[in-house]
Amino acid sequence: MSPPLSQQLAATRPSHPSFVDLRQFARDVVAGPSIRGGAQTDAFLTNRHALELPPGPVDIGVIHLEAGTGTVAALPADEFIILCDGSLTLTQQGRTLELADSASAVLVSGAAFTWNCPESATLIYMRYKEASPGDGRIVPIDEQAALVPSGSPAAELLIGQSPQCRNHSDYLSADGEFVCGTWDATPYERRPMLFRHFELMHLLQGAVTVVDEAGASRTFVEGDIFLVEQLALCSWESREVVKKVYAIYRPA
Repeated sequence: MSPPLSQQLAATRPSHPSFVDLRQFARDVVAGPSIRGGAQTDAFLTNRHALELPPGPVDIGVIHLEAGTGTVAALPADEFIILCDGSLTLTQQGRTLELADSASAVLVSGAAFTWNCPESATLIYMRYKEASPGDGRIVPIDEQAALVPSGSPAAELLIGQSPQCRNHSDYLSADGEFVCGTWDATPYERRPMLFRHFELMHLLQGAVTVVDEAGASRTFVEGDIFLVEQLALCSWESREVVKKVYAIYRPA
């Protein structure tokens, strides 16, 4: 007889703090040993350092590009990217997308493009490896998109008033398991919640304090980029309006 689900989850939860400051991770990676890949493949695909995560459908990590240009013939999976440092121009079929100042985009599976960096650039990526073959688009994340009301945390988790939450999804994979967009909410506090998903967040406004079941606590503020790992058990407290860009992998 299989052990209860709660025991199964406990056995697979992260033993380290279940949230990761991805800007700090990127700084540490770039300052460390070279992450350059093989000479026969484009640097966008090989100059990477992945965060240590359990084997699964998601990779998260850092891309570091030196000044120059390159060509990706076909991206093998859906990929969310967000710029940490420098600037990057992507060109696809004569159309260009310039990324600067922590801008982000989704590169849909099959995307073919050229890239150009006038100086070195560092990006954070979240790759969904089980995406169906896509149409190869490059989808910018629109931080100014109109937001519409969305669901709020479960009432039994809330401490105090229910927040007003709004959302806009720029990209949703065909299977519905990988979604990227923008979200905001009025202040609220909730008890620890089990994350069935990986969620990468870039705070555009406000601050949030998260505490996991081991007691690790961190306050993230405007401009921070961080990850809450799948199977984390984390609380949330925001005392002001929070707005964020998100990339989420949530199994069906």
